[in-house]
Amino acid sequence: MGVYVYPQYAYRRPDDLMANAPQRRPLVIVGAGPVGLAAAIDARLHGIPVLLFDEDDSVSVGSRAVCYAKRALEILDRLGVGDTVVKKGVGWNVGRTFVRKDEVYQFNLVPDSGHKRPGMINLQQYYLEEDLVTRAQALDVDLRWKHKVISVQPKPDYTLLRVETPDGVFDIEADWLVVADGARSPIRRSLGLDIEGRVFMDRFLIADVVMKADYPAERWFWFDPPFHPGQSVLLHKQSHNVWRIDFQLGWDADPEEEKKPENVIPRLKAMLGDERPFELEWISIYTFQCRRMKEFRHGRLLFVGDAAHQVSPFGARGANSGIQDTDDLIWKLKLVMDGKAPERLLDTYSQDRMFAADENLLNSTRSTDFITPKSRVSKTFRDATLALAGHHAFARKLVNSGRLSVPSYLTESALNTPDSDVFAGNMVPGAPMDDAPVQVKGEAGWLLDQVGGKFQLLCFVAEPALSQAMATQLATLASGSLPVRTLLVCASAAGGTLTAAAEAVIDDEGLVARRYDAQAGTCYLIRPDQHVAARWRTLDVARIQAAVAQATCNV
Repeated sequence: MGVYVYPQYAYRRPDDLMANAPQRRPLVIVGAGPVGLAAAIDARLHGIPVLLFDEDDSVSVGSRAVCYAKRALEILDRLGVGDTVVKKGVGWNVGRTFVRKDEVYQFNLVPDSGHKRPGMINLQQYYLEEDLVTRAQALDVDLRWKHKVISVQPKPDYTLLRVETPDGVFDIEADWLVVADGARSPIRRSLGLDIEGRVFMDRFLIADVVMKADYPAERWFWFDPPFHPGQSVLLHKQSHNVWRIDFQLGWDADPEEEKKPENVIPRLKAMLGDERPFELEWISIYTFQCRRMKEFRHGRLLFVGDAAHQVSPFGARGANSGIQDTDDLIWKLKLVMDGKAPERLLDTYSQDRMFAADENLLNSTRSTDFITPKSRVSKTFRDATLALAGHHAFARKLVNSGRLSVPSYLTESALNTPDSDVFAGNMVPGAPMDDAPVQVKGEAGWLLDQVGGKFQLLCFVAEPALSQAMATQLATLASGSLPVRTLLVCASAAGGTLTAAAEAVIDDEGLVARRYDAQAGTCYLIRPDQHVAARWRTLDVARIQAAVAQATCNV
């Protein structure tokens, strides 16, 4: 057993930033948590210079966000850290819910095969941040530790920041400012920007416990367990023999008293029921909050992650939704910075991610109301549901111990082109892409690894042999002012030579075609963030170009 050793990152004197201050930078990001780091990495992959400020010089203390959902893992794959994170983490798909000692409900996040990533991995946030820092440094993110932003003044076409360091204060200007400074967001507060919603009157204790245990890699949730009667408990396995255990305490609990080891240890011993050795790695108390800003864009300031929206931890929607924020934002920001899209494209960042936030808030609020009922009626409903769930399937569907993070289907996005052809299945305009196994140059691979970071056309064909007419159409798409590269999804590898405007994968299991309800000639326009923008049954350059214009606000 053992505990994590926190890295200390080198502080650099800001002499270069103080010279001829205030300097102007194209993109400044505030906050080097998972969301800010993801934004910085994505920006560098798009060729944007990044200056990233953080007031600390290490990763976050404590495990904090520990559950990373399949969609977030797919984004981390594109950012270049997915394999590292998944290798360190504990993958799982199955969750079980108990009432007292009896299991009443279970779910499987990925019940069907043919996906690269599991439904979730559990990994302490400090490991994720460390991996993201390493990746950011490799991509030449200008990461400045011990640089605290102490004031922000929005201007019509830039933002003026004042930054405090151990060697003095300086001013700097940002063409664009991404605010990722957390739930308490000093920047949001200093600007008087509202954050609205509910704070639930209950308290929960987090105990990260280092111990050896043979519990399976599953999510276990108890209502009214014998070792903590009348309350709820959650158990998660993390990396390196660390177990996350959450105890519901009630609103009247004294946070400072409950955090004392002499009060935590008896709870753990009662739960474990034996004398196995364990160490306390981290203890924290939290309350449920379900809130968001009215708008995520304020001129040249763009709010992401917990700075923009906050949800209760049950459901793992915090860091996961924050990573999806950056996935939606950065490609849009790149087009605006390059003059290839109007600034109103960034309004769709706010609109789409507020839609996603509202979906998360609704699910999180429902979970919180079920776990911590605050009225006699809601408690009666909760208890009756749990009593019936052990015997009746309909009641099991009502048990809500935290609806877990899933990607948002941005079906209401103004960037979508509505269907003009008939399709079945889930890959509607606005949907995040489904993954599936494919053959890539004779090797086993995955569809999502071939897509992302740019506009692409999935074109389903029988084989990679293209007619001259089709090759000309694909070349036209690839050479446009907003280029669209084509990925041919081939039913067979037989015959043919590819055009320079296309690459090919082989759908040897037919799973891509089934998940996308595709036949020969079907085309899907994919946004840089792997969401479907449009789809058709036949290749038509004019319709594709119109859909690209729609997806970039160039109409």
